[in-house]
Amino acid sequence: MTARAGDGGGSSPDQGGRPGEAKRALRRLLLAERRGRPVTGRAAAAAALSAHLCALAAATPGPVACYLPIGTEPGGAGPDVPSLPDALVAAGHELLAPVVPDEPGPLDWTVYRGPDDLAPGPLGVVEPTGPRLGPATLATAGLVVVPALAVDRRGRRLGRGGGFYDRTLALAAPGALLVVPLYDGELRDEVPAEDHDIAVGAVALPRDGVVHLSP
Repeated sequence: MTARAGDGGGSSPDQGGRPGEAKRALRRLLLAERRGRPVTGRAAAAAALSAHLCALAAATPGPVACYLPIGTEPGGAGPDVPSLPDALVAAGHELLAPVVPDEPGPLDWTVYRGPDDLAPGPLGVVEPTGPRLGPATLATAGLVVVPALAVDRRGRRLGRGGGFYDRTLALAAPGALLVVPLYDGELRDEVPAEDHDIAVGAVALPRDGVVHLSP
């Protein structure tokens, strides 16, 4: 299901002061909202997001690069519901998963085939164990599925503040579609942004499907 950005969604809090301060305030708000979502609601959202993104991937050439959801991130596995990456793999797509580099810099990538490929990583979260293919591998992906806490209608995303994707997305192919899965209500009128933030081209919402954005 696809749509164009229109009315609806929330507005960001007062962005007075520096962008970094506004980002931190909005992160706290959005993380609290995600923690309050019931498990069954997150599972239903994951199933809907997987359907939307599998359909989008089917119409997009090349591998799919996709984050591995943790905690309450959209697309995480739930009761009888596979995670978004596992749904993409089950649908027959070649999937590239991110690996946190040993030194500060862009994310590395490896081929992901399923949960058996995962092991605890250095930051305390699971990560794929396959051979590292290098940051430049991202340029082979036609569809890049990016995590965020919120996105606004100009495509500006609010991440968790680690900076990994800020350093990574510049390596995507010029024609690749950058898309962020969100819960309903997380496509906002505006989010605080800085000059180095790279905009995404679309979001996927459980109810509205894929919404294409205009810078």
